[in-house]
Amino acid sequence: MNVSLQNIDKVSALLTVKLEKADYQEKIDKSLKNFRQKAQVPGFRKGMVPMSLVKKMYGKSVLAEEVNKLLSESVYKYIQDNKVNILGEPLPNEDKQKEIDFDTMEEFEFLFDIALAPEFKAEVCATDKVDYYTIEVTDDMIENQIKSYTQRSGKYDKVDVYEDNDMLKGLLVELDEEGNTKEGGVQVEGAVMMPSYMKNNDQKATFKDAKVNDVLVFNPNTAWDGNAAELASLLKIDKEATTEIKSNFSFQIEEITRFVPGDLNQEIFDQVFGKDVVKNEEEFRAKVKESIAAQFVADSDYKFLIDMRKALMEKVGNLEFPDALLKRIMRLNNPEKDEAFVEENYDKSIEELTWHLIKEQLVKANDIKVEQEDITNMAKDATRAQFAQYGMLSVPEEILENYVKEMLKKKESIEGLVNRVVESKLAAVLKAQVTLENKNISLEEFNKMFE
Repeated sequence: MNVSLQNIDKVSALLTVKLEKADYQEKIDKSLKNFRQKAQVPGFRKGMVPMSLVKKMYGKSVLAEEVNKLLSESVYKYIQDNKVNILGEPLPNEDKQKEIDFDTMEEFEFLFDIALAPEFKAEVCATDKVDYYTIEVTDDMIENQIKSYTQRSGKYDKVDVYEDNDMLKGLLVELDEEGNTKEGGVQVEGAVMMPSYMKNNDQKATFKDAKVNDVLVFNPNTAWDGNAAELASLLKIDKEATTEIKSNFSFQIEEITRFVPGDLNQEIFDQVFGKDVVKNEEEFRAKVKESIAAQFVADSDYKFLIDMRKALMEKVGNLEFPDALLKRIMRLNNPEKDEAFVEENYDKSIEELTWHLIKEQLVKANDIKVEQEDITNMAKDATRAQFAQYGMLSVPEEILENYVKEMLKKKESIEGLVNRVVESKLAAVLKAQVTLENKNISLEEFNKMFE
């Protein structure tokens, strides 16, 4: 067997594999013996079929299978042993490859087109200046987060006088043009509504300081700006019928309910951060601010990597790629797409490939490795972030473990976690190697940079 590589240019090569009978004959003989032991042919006992008949029946298919297996092993062993930095998979040569005939040939020559990665150097140093945005944690953010905690432990109280955001329950009656109860009109017992959600401010003002047992007159159609869904829900009628309802209604208030947030106490402190981690409101607010800031670090690092990517790609410049070969690979990887798809998406794929090669080189140069512990910890961080969206910052370890266990059962989840670990470690390394231009920025300004 002989394997050789001939460079066509800087980014493409021709790989030649020559196989002789001695390279594969032993494996073929072994395979045929196995077939003979298992073959069931009429007129012969199992394992006693003549080898000549076995060869006639299975020889060609075994030859093809063993040659292809040996070919595949030889190609990838050569690439690995010689550290050939290829892009994509080796492709059968379409111009010089001679036809293979397993009926008559004993020696075979296979030719493969190889796309080579361009040679370049990706590196950063202290003279490289990159913006790093720290998102400011405002008092409003802290207050809103605390409010979400206290609301979870809140309760509904019955009150006598209406205030904004209270809920009203009562008898709703349709009136005629004279203001009397309309004969055959709509009546709803136990109707529930929240005037604060009305679209019309004048109608909303009708309920200001209203008390239990008051009878108020308002126009639902005007109040909700003719919204069919709102009116149908309130009046207990079909949406189609709401277009006919233009009249005033009386509403006798039977009950006023108000949501009262829970007290900011040790119970909430323990629920959010764990037992006795914080002991008073001042510590709690500081801890809330710290947790919000920690959530923003991932966003800041993400933006840093985007800016780092841009800077590195500018330093590396336009790399030379074997365009014809890569377009061929792209067509083979997208068999359902036409030629136009390849032409439209090729430049974008080259941009992504360039960044992939840069990132790959930086990861290797900085000896960044991904261990199982890293993947598990990233899965836990991702799970904590999900719970944090719902205000749960102290999640029991047992629950975390169960979520992580389910996450790690899916291949696509593991691949995503590995990428996140790599990017997290790479961001940490690069932040230490370049000069950071630290900038404080509001969340609104930060989000605008992605529009």
